[in-house]
Amino acid sequence: MSTTTLAVLVPLLPFLGALAGLLLGRRAPAYVRPLAVLPTLTSAALATAVAVRQGGEGALTGATRLAPTGNDALPVELAFHLDGFAVLVAVLVAAVASCVQVYSTGYLRDDPRYPSYAALVSLFTAAMLLVVYSDDLIVLLVGWEVMGICSYFLVGHYWETAAARSASLKAFLVTKLGDVPFIIGILALASEAGTFRISTIVTRLTSPLSGFELEHPTVVALLLLAGVAGKSAQFPLHTWLPDAMAGPTPVSALIHAATMVAAGVYFVARLLPVFTSSAAALAVLAAMAAVTMVGSALAALAQDDVKRVLAYSTVGQLGYMTGALAVADRGAAVFHLISHGVFKALLFLAAGVLIHAAGTNSLAAMSRTGGLAGRVPDAYWTMTVALLALAAVPPFAGFFSKEAVLAAAEHAALDPVGGAAHAVPSAVGWTVLLAGLLTAALTAAYAARLWLLAFHGRGSAEPGGSTVPGENTAPGHGRQPVAMNAVLWALAGPTIVVGLLYGVLPDWFDGRSLAPTLTTSVLGTGLAAAGIVVMYAAWRHSTATAAARAPLGAVAAHPEAEPAVSEAEAIATHRAAYGDIAAADDPADPGRLLLGPLHRHAARGFHLDALYAAVAVRPVLAAARLVRFLDREVVETYVRGAGGTARLLGAAVRRAQTGNVQTYLGLLLAGSLVLAVAAALVAAGA
Repeated sequence: MSTTTLAVLVPLLPFLGALAGLLLGRRAPAYVRPLAVLPTLTSAALATAVAVRQGGEGALTGATRLAPTGNDALPVELAFHLDGFAVLVAVLVAAVASCVQVYSTGYLRDDPRYPSYAALVSLFTAAMLLVVYSDDLIVLLVGWEVMGICSYFLVGHYWETAAARSASLKAFLVTKLGDVPFIIGILALASEAGTFRISTIVTRLTSPLSGFELEHPTVVALLLLAGVAGKSAQFPLHTWLPDAMAGPTPVSALIHAATMVAAGVYFVARLLPVFTSSAAALAVLAAMAAVTMVGSALAALAQDDVKRVLAYSTVGQLGYMTGALAVADRGAAVFHLISHGVFKALLFLAAGVLIHAAGTNSLAAMSRTGGLAGRVPDAYWTMTVALLALAAVPPFAGFFSKEAVLAAAEHAALDPVGGAAHAVPSAVGWTVLLAGLLTAALTAAYAARLWLLAFHGRGSAEPGGSTVPGENTAPGHGRQPVAMNAVLWALAGPTIVVGLLYGVLPDWFDGRSLAPTLTTSVLGTGLAAAGIVVMYAAWRHSTATAAARAPLGAVAAHPEAEPAVSEAEAIATHRAAYGDIAAADDPADPGRLLLGPLHRHAARGFHLDALYAAVAVRPVLAAARLVRFLDREVVETYVRGAGGTARLLGAAVRRAQTGNVQTYLGLLLAGSLVLAVAAALVAAGA
């Protein structure tokens, strides 16, 4: 079978699995799980075969005309482009989606809506694979938008809860807010380039012989960046992602690790020459990345919901990727995308096991619950590995990929004229480098906080420090399903070794070295170690302070329920263990101790939602109320008046219709007499 045929089957199989799942889910429930798992696993195997065959060699392209546009120079084509970036990202997407499908067979085994859930996950996967392989902007846009609608349904899976309903709507609307200028940017780019083919646009912009330049590169780049900011949850359109945690945990893993948020970063990597054509666009991209990295790390340090900590973590790690793109190193960006996809999928899937074991998603409650690590040893060890990768501790994957980003920023800051970074202003490099180093310390700190609070709770502590079994000890409910634990260990291996591919990946990418440099390695690792040490010291201090307070147990879900049921209940009843997280004084939270007065603002995401409500939502609602008032009280008044006048005239005429012939004759004669008198007066000149 040819590489072309294999590449076509990679997105086609999950799509057919989704279609079959939707059609047969209710009629033949026994086939639901095979239809969910087998097509996705086969797609992952085929994506791996395509990557092996491609082997980092020259790009493989193919196309067939899909639809005429009325302009022969701008047809829409079903085209694919297979280079090192595309084939490796496709392997990541298909592999993580397979893990999610297998994990979901245990996590949602008794969920009545599992058939539609599994079909939507398959459709989500197919849409992302279409984005990865597509070489036509319009076809890419189709996959882009299909992911948006899939996220709406999957985030709102627990639609019985108000949090899930509002989160799904928010995710849809915020991403669509970015998609409007994104579509305009695609049309503007195609109009200037004379084609929708991505590879053709890139070739024309990078070839010195073509002489082609965009007429309005800054406008086009900024329009496209709006869609990227929405899809990849970058400031200021990132607020939907933490709220999207109201969906099932496997959906969170899929969105954060392999689909949706990765699409924006991958899109910029594919069209990087468009963005490097404008220094202003690179400056905006760097500023967006810097604010996103630092702001999301501070917010993660203050969150009580374990999944919201991981959500803000994803926002920050995506900031690293966009920072690498701002310094024109798409190899470092995609390297971190692949590395992050592996360990973030592991973090979310392990968090699902943790939430089920604790009966709550509140870290404050977990910190008062003893024995969690012993109840879920698989989740404990694999999540520890993933958190070490997130904190960029060598030799785990996150260290090498994050160092590749920092090294690229260092090169752009110190040598802005050399190599591929010749179009990058020095200020852009410094912005990304300094923000990345600060975020490295903050990332290690909130990773350590999550690990300490979740797995090293004290239970009902006596003054001497011993743990008293009772209501504050994690409930025992047996081991998790084999499928769930197997997936955790399957992802733990790549989390350890993927970073070691830094020597091989340049041959698949642009040839630029991804090896760590001495300066950034020492600075980054030193800051990460400092963040961990400071967090540990703060935790020891806060735990000693909290020992004198009355202990608080984890009160939320039924521990004997299925994992998905526990999570749904935890989402519906979640509240900070000490009341309002932004105002209550939780003595056991080291994040509150370190952030001080900033904690209240960081816990609420620096009030961006309140700002948007004041600037956009309330004015729109006020305008809607005004329009409704004008429609009901003004327009409808005129309409009702016209109708009422006609009715009154009709009633008056109706009264004259008595049916009495003598009356009609009398009125006729009277009228004739009046007319005759009027005519005589007019004739006489009166």
